[in-house]
Amino acid sequence: MNCAVSDHAACLITTPSKEMAEKIAAALVDQRLAACCAIIPGITSIYTWEGKTEKAEETQMIVKTRSELFPQLMAVVKSLHSYQVPEVIMLPITAGLPAYLDWIDATVKK
Repeated sequence: MNCAVSDHAACLITTPSKEMAEKIAAALVDQRLAACCAIIPGITSIYTWEGKTEKAEETQMIVKTRSELFPQLMAVVKSLHSYQVPEVIMLPITAGLPAYLDWIDATVKK
């Protein structure tokens, strides 16, 4: 199998609604900070917040980008997100299908 080592990333962002995820995704794609945002509604999150165990129905985003764009991406998410402390984490894509990684490169900011 042909794969390429990369400096790309998948970012995970959790939102309280599909509508907020779509708003954030549109901003990231329009600003060329993301090549693609996959939106997965209907996840259940169980977490600790302010000393209590909480449960919430949320929407997960998987955002494909380049690693060096993460600070700009994070700033946009923070400006649009309703959570006091939103999940915005970057997972490196260590390798991938060269044509897909090339597509990310052609789509996002240089």
